[in-house]
Amino acid sequence: MLKHRSEELEIMDDLDISGPVIDQTLKELNTINKRLGGNQISISAYKNFAKKDDELVLADLGCGGGDIMAEMAKWSKNRQLKSTFIGIDANPHIVNYARENTKDYPEITYQSVNIFSEEFKKQRFDIIHCCLFVHHFSTEELIKLFNQFKKQARKGVIINDLHRHPLAYWSILLLTSLFSRSTMVKNDASISVARGFKRSELVEILRDAGIRKYQLSWKWAFRWKLIF
Repeated sequence: MLKHRSEELEIMDDLDISGPVIDQTLKELNTINKRLGGNQISISAYKNFAKKDDELVLADLGCGGGDIMAEMAKWSKNRQLKSTFIGIDANPHIVNYARENTKDYPEITYQSVNIFSEEFKKQRFDIIHCCLFVHHFSTEELIKLFNQFKKQARKGVIINDLHRHPLAYWSILLLTSLFSRSTMVKNDASISVARGFKRSELVEILRDAGIRKYQLSWKWAFRWKLIF
């Protein structure tokens, strides 16, 4: 078990899913990410880019409820930076939730678009950010996507995703079974970890995508921070 990446689908992979389960799931995911330090991994990476340039366009792929962008926007506003943010998700129901969730941030806009579409591929950004997003794709798809991202991102790509590890798997399985009220979170959380990565797997994907310059570091709790 966990020797290889799981190919089991998550409920979240259904791009037509809608209803109250979406709202509850996105609220719980933000709580989990905040309490376990996941959001801070992305925000710290963004800050390093923003210190060098006060006018950035960041695309957040698989944006969820938009909470990470809201934190980035708040930090930027406090420092009078002119960054703008584009939340992207193929599920329009998630985009609708995120738009309402971040309505107090005019610098955040949204698109409901598939990242494999020509419409998306034509777009260019300063930064592409993905938090708990890339584990949804196969190794073959990620090689293509990483290759695509490096052409679309003028400044860099920030990846924040899961380390596939037994402790992470059994811990999140227990925590969500005890505390979650979302059927999606209870189902998907441990599957997400099983679809996560070993360091060697990420290195191999980067190599096959022709990416030689990158920063890859392990962060608590069982996350990979990848910048290229």
